[in-house]
Amino acid sequence: MTNPPLFLLAALALVAIPGPNHLYITARSIGEGRRAGVVSALGVESGMLVHIGAAAAGLSALVAASATAFGVLRYVGAAYFVFLAYRTLRAGDGHDAPLLRPRPLRRVYLDGVLVNVLNPKVVLFFLAFLPQFADRRAGAVPLQIAVMGLVTALIGLTADLVYAVAAGSLGGWLRARPGFRRRQRYATGLVCLGLGAAAVLAGPDARRP
Repeated sequence: MTNPPLFLLAALALVAIPGPNHLYITARSIGEGRRAGVVSALGVESGMLVHIGAAAAGLSALVAASATAFGVLRYVGAAYFVFLAYRTLRAGDGHDAPLLRPRPLRRVYLDGVLVNVLNPKVVLFFLAFLPQFADRRAGAVPLQIAVMGLVTALIGLTADLVYAVAAGSLGGWLRARPGFRRRQRYATGLVCLGLGAAAVLAGPDARRP
């Protein structure tokens, strides 16, 4: 790895800036509570491990280089976000129902995994960011990418948990207000639709998840 301090600084800067993952985790934490937010964060970063393995094995480069493969990933990801939006919008029964009914944490975790695995921007992020710090003279470039990916994922998990805990605390206060509870479902549904649109519009100029 070339210039580890610069890599850590760049990773911190990129991960700390609010992105789609943070938006998704925040929406889940506000809608379903702190535990759901934390489990969503764990799921999102577990999905990141899939991307790390794909990047280290060179599969991410193949997907990004193939218009067909990348297009399939974009539209499957977008379709999944639309499905989440549909499921969210149907979750409430009447004006006094909460936005999202509590779901099994296993399902919350799986949603988080799929949200990240099906995010084409994460593929492009690893292709654009990690190779800049790989040193071919040090050998084992795939291993370097895997190590840097794991470090990035740990930083990301820390940021995700901060968002989950903060949003969970805010959500408890907001859910006590009937006016918010009536609109909560629609706000989270719009978040999911927005993430679906972002997946469709993902292109080679993306730099971070």
